[in-house]
Amino acid sequence: MTCCYDDQSRMKRTRGLLILLAVYLVIVYLIPRPEAVKPEGWRLTGIFAAMVAGLMLQPMAVGALVLTAITCATLFGGLTPQQALAGFGDPTVWLVQAAFFISRSLINTGLARRIALFFVRSFGTNSLGVSYALGATDMVLAMVIPSNGARSGGVTLPVVRSIAELYGSKPGATAGLLGAFLMASVYQAVCISSAMFYTGQASNPLAAQMAGQFGGYQVTWVSWAWTALLPGLTSMLVVPWVVMRMMKPEITRTPEAAAFARQQLVEMGSMTKPEKILVGVFIGVCGLWASSSWHGLDVAVVALMGAIALLVMDVLSWEDVVKERTAWDIFIWYGGLLQLGKSLNATGVTNVFANWFGGMLGGFTWPVLFVVTLLVYFYAHYAFASITAHMLAMYPAFLAVLSGAGAPLGLIVYGFACFTNLSAGLTNFGTTPAPMFFAQDYVDFKTWWRVGFVVSLVNLTIWSTVGFGWWKVIGVW
Repeated sequence: MTCCYDDQSRMKRTRGLLILLAVYLVIVYLIPRPEAVKPEGWRLTGIFAAMVAGLMLQPMAVGALVLTAITCATLFGGLTPQQALAGFGDPTVWLVQAAFFISRSLINTGLARRIALFFVRSFGTNSLGVSYALGATDMVLAMVIPSNGARSGGVTLPVVRSIAELYGSKPGATAGLLGAFLMASVYQAVCISSAMFYTGQASNPLAAQMAGQFGGYQVTWVSWAWTALLPGLTSMLVVPWVVMRMMKPEITRTPEAAAFARQQLVEMGSMTKPEKILVGVFIGVCGLWASSSWHGLDVAVVALMGAIALLVMDVLSWEDVVKERTAWDIFIWYGGLLQLGKSLNATGVTNVFANWFGGMLGGFTWPVLFVVTLLVYFYAHYAFASITAHMLAMYPAFLAVLSGAGAPLGLIVYGFACFTNLSAGLTNFGTTPAPMFFAQDYVDFKTWWRVGFVVSLVNLTIWSTVGFGWWKVIGVW
């Protein structure tokens, strides 16, 4: 059985790699090269397109795929080794790294679970309140944990499962008692909190980097949080209620959940010294991010200061840092993607696409063009199993199209960035937490997709009315 499985895995990998090679060959040798793009730039385009296809098909680990693309970029794409590897020294990459180290302390010390239990104790007397409590937990943690997968797997999902089972709601016949509603509603809340912060999930800083390449538009932690505040909170309030209307649980009163949280907090005891130190570091890091315009410290430096403080005070050990597998995995693929994206933009390919696409829709004013492209962009996520892949494939090109058409830069920068995260709620594979929640077997495939589509309409309505209106008031556009 193992041999057969290995043979099947090898065949799947081989087919996937052959498809990526075909993507490269078709682009480089069959599609005419635009005159504005040099031959090595066109080969880099083929490498980049094959890599994006690889992020979707995943014939090999993402980190291995990106390292392969970086190497090919030096061999065929006209980049020097120094240019190809420059992304690993980018401050944005180290911001994500440092935030992951801080998040490890949040989980290891139990502070993240304490926060979740506190919210459940305070608001968990009914099923909707439990959903709000866990959504609020993820929202608070998203301020500093740049992985929605880490937040879900390490904090919110275990609490969701515990509360569901507390009421005898398990996969199968009893899923409808409470668990199915909680799984669906809390997952949608994760997607919303991912859209609310610069650190909401790992590729949000990537969007900020790409935005900086268009007219030098600067996105900071505080500007993202302020921009997403009102539409994000509105979605956090409305979406769980909508999901409840679609999947009303048989158990609506949940006093035992609040009691369970209260008992768990009692068992945890008073806050430990490491937790208190961590609270101080958490507040300090967020405060320095929010006041960066006053002191001028780069957000990556602030995050590194927080991580170093935890190391010095022995809340975080060097072994924790070394063993933070997810962080180092992201370091490899994120740094590579960042530099390849910058290099591709420098070839002029993005502008060529923008001019071509803009010519096809040349008769439309920018508001009409914005609505059309935003809807196309949003629902294209049905084809993506990764927010990063979606953003990398379409975000810079659509920014170029809309900015060329005269659309306000702030509107399109935040619009497409936030909507990428919201679109992850469409399917059971839209971002890392999706298969985590779906694999619990509380919600069937058809219901998951139906809820995802209805919630997408709700989020589109909220963010295009409350959101765009709020952005107008605060001067985003």
